[in-house]
Order: sequence, then structure tokens, then C-alpha cells
Amino acid sequence: MFYSFIDSWRKSFPAPSEHIENRKENYVFNKLFACFYLRAEEAHEESSKGDVRPQKIVVGGGSGFVGQEVSRLLRKSGYEVIILSRNSGEHRLTWERLRNDGLPDGTKAVINLAGQNVLDPLRRWSPEFKELCRSSRIESTKSLAFAIRQAPASSKPSVFVSVSGVGFYAPDPVNKYDEGGARGSDWLADLASEWENAAQECGQGVRTVILRPGVVLGRNGGMIPQIYLPFFLGLGGRMGGGGQPMPWIHVKDLSGLIKHAVEDENMEGVYNAVAPQLITNQQFVDAFAGALSRPAFIPLPEFVWNFVFGEERATMITKGQWVVPQRTLASGFKYKYPTIQEAAAEFSSFPYVDCDLQ
Repeated sequence: MFYSFIDSWRKSFPAPSEHIENRKENYVFNKLFACFYLRAEEAHEESSKGDVRPQKIVVGGGSGFVGQEVSRLLRKSGYEVIILSRNSGEHRLTWERLRNDGLPDGTKAVINLAGQNVLDPLRRWSPEFKELCRSSRIESTKSLAFAIRQAPASSKPSVFVSVSGVGFYAPDPVNKYDEGGARGSDWLADLASEWENAAQECGQGVRTVILRPGVVLGRNGGMIPQIYLPFFLGLGGRMGGGGQPMPWIHVKDLSGLIKHAVEDENMEGVYNAVAPQLITNQQFVDAFAGALSRPAFIPLPEFVWNFVFGEERATMITKGQWVVPQRTLASGFKYKYPTIQEAAAEFSSFPYVDCDLQ
């Protein structure tokens, strides 16, 4: 009732597209009441279904940047999303309860996005931090795979979607990698390989889909909020040499691909979760600065990234791979933002209004 009231109150305000002068006010309102509006949508969906219960999807890492986007999309599509978390609550399941009680009855799909941010600038690149990055991914994936194996046949999930990364492939300025590309030999490749192997332990009768995303771009998390201010002030520039490949995907396309993997019964195995447009870091910089109508001629040389992140970790920024989404395109997935120009136009606007919350 409360969320239905919030929904009706919100709709009494003019949409940004109706009155241009009200864009800023609607932006503030949308940001303040986004969570209430989402809950209002859920309440409306549940009440409209009557006795029909929505299908459940369990999401590990559902409170992170990508996880929030995925959860919002799935809820708007009519699913009941249950987020795995350290804390209990409504529409939440603790990892301890998952280990003790297993998956909720009626779980249609399981998605794992959990993992410590490797590029956390506040954490030193030490053996302890590397192990945290590894264990947070491997152990969460193993826990979910075990829960799927232990689920009774009558309520076993039909699909497990796990995310690793394009770090599986070796940095290469020349060759292009499709999903059959060879594995690299550095720490990132070892991590991705172990991560993907853990996801394959679900047992018989469960589709396993592994997505390898590139740099995930969006205004609400990841790289863009960290570099937005210097680019907005005209102080941006290339990262490293600028000529390195930069495999990328807009967060809304990644969340859409995850939903596509859940619903398309023909999808199984590895898929490169990258945009079809191949770009260099310099081309990203040009598109982002162009969308902001700002210059971008102050580079950050490679040695700066090596100093801040450590050379091994900095290769995620200063090196890159040409990654092609061959199987992703063959699956019939349609990108909302297939080019960096379209993506930059979406996440560079100021003030920013998420198109899914309008």
C-alpha cells in the first residue's frame, strides 16, 4: 500500500521529457525515490498476479554496480529477485543460510556476480589482497554450484549464469579473440580459468552460461564515476599509451545479456560479453570527451598506473585484447548501446537521469 502510494505520487509529477525546465527537479526526485519506485513496481506486479507467484532468481553480488542493474531489470520483467548478502532482510538470503538450507524452493535461475573489486585504488596489490580477489570469486561460485547440485530434482534451477572476464585472454595488440580463443598465462588468466571451472560444477541437467565481460561502463558505478570529474573539467586524457585495445560493454547491455542467458534455453557455455564495436583506449577517451563537449589532452602515462595499482594489476588498463562477441551475436542478443558514441551519450549527460527510472 505504501509503495503504491509512492508510485502514484511520483506519477503526479511531470516527466522530464514533458517539461524541459523541470529536468533538474525530476532528476533529484528520481534519485531520491528510485528505490521506492522500484519497490512500488514490485508491489504492483505481485498484486496484479493474484495467486500466481513470480519465478525466483537468486543473485550473488546483487548489491554491486552490475548486480543492482541486473536485479532492477529482472524485477521489472516480473521475476522475484533474491539477493545473496551477508545480512538478512526482505528479498535477501545470507550466504550462511544458503549453505545450511540450500536454495529457496522454486528457484528458476542462479546468477553470480560476487567478487572483490580488483581495481580498488585503496588496496595495495599484496599477496593478501590477491588472495581476497581470488577467494571472493571462487568460494562464492563453489557455494552456489554446490547448492544447485544439492537442490531436489523437482525444484532444481534450470540455469546458472556466472561472470568471469576478458582477462582470460592474454593481452595482445594484434590478434582477435572469439570465445574459442586461447587462455593467457598471467595471474588474471589463471583467476578467470579457475573461476570458470568452479562454475562448471553444477551437475547434470543445469545449463551453465559463462560470460566474459570487458570494461563495464555506466554512470552509477565502475570506471565512469571515478573519471567523470576530470573529464567534465576538461582535464581528461588517454590512459597509458592510448593505442591499447579496450574491450567494453555498457552496463545495461550486460544486464540485458544476463537476462537473455536466463531466458534463452539454447544458450550454454562461454560468451564474450563485450560490445561489437572494437575500440582503443584513445577512441574511448575521444568519445567520452566528445559527449561532454570537453577537450581531453592530459594523459596519464603508463608508469603512473603502475605506481598506483602495481604493474601486474595495471595491465588491465594499460594493456588490452581485441575481443569479439561471436557467440553472443549468434545467440540473437540485441545491443542497446552497440557503439561507444551511443554509450557515452547515455552516461555522460549532466544532470544524469537513468532512462530506466523515468
